[in-house]
Amino acid sequence: MSLKKIHEDQPKEFKFNSENLKKIDEILKKYPKKNKKSAVMPLLYLAQRQNDNWIPLAAMKYIANYLSIPYISVYEVATFYTMYNLAPVGKHFIQVCTTTPCLIRGADKIVKLCKEKISPHENEISKQGNCSWMEVECLGACVSAPMVQINDDYYEDLDEKSTKEILESLIKGKPLKPGSYRGRKNTAPEKKLNTNGENHA
Repeated sequence: MSLKKIHEDQPKEFKFNSENLKKIDEILKKYPKKNKKSAVMPLLYLAQRQNDNWIPLAAMKYIANYLSIPYISVYEVATFYTMYNLAPVGKHFIQVCTTTPCLIRGADKIVKLCKEKISPHENEISKQGNCSWMEVECLGACVSAPMVQINDDYYEDLDEKSTKEILESLIKGKPLKPGSYRGRKNTAPEKKLNTNGENHA
């Protein structure tokens, strides 16, 4: 798995738009004034959404000033969590979980398909200019392994065929619906079981 890299080409300025400033006012109401630094994570998320799904250094500095905290405190959070992108990503950003449960169930094949269909390297935008991918640690959907997160959505219970179809839909700009690709609802068993574990499918 590659380390997170800070993008070389950085914008000089960043400011939240009026819509996000209103959202920030609502966010800050959830925290005591003395603990408003705790809002750093949702503010980073808003900055990422506003800036084409990645966070420039100027946004981190802006957030630090807005919350009256040291810049390094914002930087540490942004560089620690994989949910924050520190360089431009594709419009369709695919995060492939390769932690043990997903790997056992075929995540390596998903990575291979990403290399073939999108780009041979992580964090590299596709030739079409609309997709990029990276490996990440556990996304918390082990029961639905293997799975990927595409932007804000989970695609679960994947195999090579379904993954290929999903990636091709992204490349064409017509994403398939998220959810289970084995027809499960949430994390329910594939076949109906009663409380005694008997199969009534």
